[in-house]
Amino acid sequence: MISITTKTLQDLEFQTVLTQIEAYATTELGKITISQICPFTNENDLKKSLAQTNEYLASFENENVIPSHYFESISEEIKRLSIENYFLEIESFRKIKTIAEASNDLIKFFEKFSEYYPVNYAESSQITYTKVIPEAINAVINRFGEIKDDASMELGIIRRQLKSIQGRINQSFIAALSHFNNLGFLDDIKETVIDNRRVLAVTAMHRKKVKGSLLGNSKTGSIAYIEPQGTLQLTRELQDLQYKEREEVVKILKNLTAFIRDYQPLLEHYQEYLTLADTIAAKANYAKELNAILPEIVAKRELYIRDAYHPLLYLTNKTKGTKTFSQTIELDVNNRIIVISGPNAGGKSITLKTIGLLQVMLQSGILIPVHERSKMCLFDRILTDIGDNQSIENHLSTYSYRLKNMNRFLKKCNDKTLFLIDEFGTGSDPELGGALAESFLEVFYEREAFGVITTHYANLKILADELPEMTNANMMFDNRTLEPTYQLALGQPGSSFTFEVAQKNGIPYSLINKAQKKVERGKVRFDKTIAKLQKERSKLEKTTKTLSSEETKKRLETEKLEKTNARIQEKLESYQQLYDSNQKIISIGERIDKLAENYFNNRQKKQLIAEFLKLIEVENSKRIKLTKKEKVVKKKKAAVVKKEVEEKVAVIRVKKNEEKKKAALQPPKLKHLLKVGDRVRLIDGKAVGDLEKIEKKKAFVNYGFFTSECKLEQLELVQRMK
Repeated sequence: MISITTKTLQDLEFQTVLTQIEAYATTELGKITISQICPFTNENDLKKSLAQTNEYLASFENENVIPSHYFESISEEIKRLSIENYFLEIESFRKIKTIAEASNDLIKFFEKFSEYYPVNYAESSQITYTKVIPEAINAVINRFGEIKDDASMELGIIRRQLKSIQGRINQSFIAALSHFNNLGFLDDIKETVIDNRRVLAVTAMHRKKVKGSLLGNSKTGSIAYIEPQGTLQLTRELQDLQYKEREEVVKILKNLTAFIRDYQPLLEHYQEYLTLADTIAAKANYAKELNAILPEIVAKRELYIRDAYHPLLYLTNKTKGTKTFSQTIELDVNNRIIVISGPNAGGKSITLKTIGLLQVMLQSGILIPVHERSKMCLFDRILTDIGDNQSIENHLSTYSYRLKNMNRFLKKCNDKTLFLIDEFGTGSDPELGGALAESFLEVFYEREAFGVITTHYANLKILADELPEMTNANMMFDNRTLEPTYQLALGQPGSSFTFEVAQKNGIPYSLINKAQKKVERGKVRFDKTIAKLQKERSKLEKTTKTLSSEETKKRLETEKLEKTNARIQEKLESYQQLYDSNQKIISIGERIDKLAENYFNNRQKKQLIAEFLKLIEVENSKRIKLTKKEKVVKKKKAAVVKKEVEEKVAVIRVKKNEEKKKAALQPPKLKHLLKVGDRVRLIDGKAVGDLEKIEKKKAFVNYGFFTSECKLEQLELVQRMK
């Protein structure tokens, strides 16, 4: 059974991820549900949740937009429905209607697009689809949130009476207003409204002259507000009718509440379903922001995360416009434990947290920012020991706490465990702490657990080099600038660059040299050897990257050429099809023309019809029957090709016309130089004559009976003079 502790979630800052997801939720219940997300205990439930989120994420890329799932909580309304004789207010019915319609919309949508969203369809198909609830509410309440006049027969009668009495009151008041105004009893404002009742603004000196009910005075006492006697009785009738209206409205709401009460379980299902939809949508939107995906989940013990990003760091850097470095790491049965070493601030801890947080997110049904070719298995336990956990309350030192934590690891660690330990063995004497850490690591190794640790201890690096299913790794450093590159390199331990970093930060060389002499010579030599190897590896990495870049460039060029070739081939095929189609049409046209000619000669209709039908049958036998959709596609494709050809032909025609115009403007070149005595003729004529003389560009041609004058360039040679 999968069990991941709260401590692990705290160490990996999982709650911060949930807080970020909450921001994408549109409902309060959705936010509450997201805040309570934790790793799944059942693998099938987990895979279902991941698939639902992945389908929602896919909907952002297509035209089948999932309908809105927004709703307001009806938890209180559901509780009150259980109370006998209790009736809901109009606002409550509005919320119930919204939640019912939103659920129905989602149910119908997923039913329609079940092939695109099979997992979400399976979830929605468990919810009952019915229009009864919104129809019942719509029959009573209009879109403005008011009880309809026809909600009941009695209410319709009462409201008609109300309109009638209000009309009579207005008439009576207007008559009184006109009468007393003519008498000059009213103030300049003439009238006002008190307690939703129209009253006359009577001057104080005339108030006894106006019969009616005194409802108030102005602050100065100069005006008395009087309801005329004529409207008093009508007002009482109005109040009676208003009371009856309220009573009838309550009766209608009670009846509607009683009707809705029968659907209380369904409303609970609606709310649960929409809360789930809001949660899924929020996770999908978060995934979109992260460029997250669903990696392949494998049954065998294998963890291969490629181009992985720490979600919190990625979003923070994205906001700042700063680059976030990705990591690639692989664990399998042949390489179960990785020991990461290297200088501080090189990215060891963030690499560790990235692995842990992504694993926890995945096992909580949240998509993760990794390459699509990543593979991940599921772990029953994820054990973490990250950061300085010194406890003041429990009077525990860092080392005591870590020992207590290691004891917990020993009890729970097995072949289905992923352990993550930052700065393994620190907090005590380096030699003694290192030895104890080595012993712990050997136990974890023997139990076939998967894990990643960070350390500076040389003995742990040596152990990782000796054991076959354990690997050293280091965070790469630029050997010139001593700046971290934040890239993880497997295969070799990393140097701490203790003295080099100290020198870079301005510590005097004399002091560094003194420190070096105090350290065991063997350890310094060992660290130098590691540093040297790391530098060589850095150079090799750069060369590999250059070669890889060139290879990628050539591959892309090859792919580009192949795509171009394919496009050209496709166009040639399309043009050939168009040519064949046109040739076929020409052929049919020629045969029809021949039939028409035969009919013109013999006037035999029967023969014409028979031959024409034969022609049609022959052509139809060659046709392939297509569906309506296939016909549309074929027609569109042919139209595109035809348009393309016409555009290209038009360009060629324009070019040729321009060439013709240019040629016309230039004087034609004589093929032969004409001389006096040559037999010549006009280029566009048939008469041949003798060229008698040439003056400038004019020629005189003798045709026997007469001599003609023309331009020299208009003549062409017929016979050269002997």
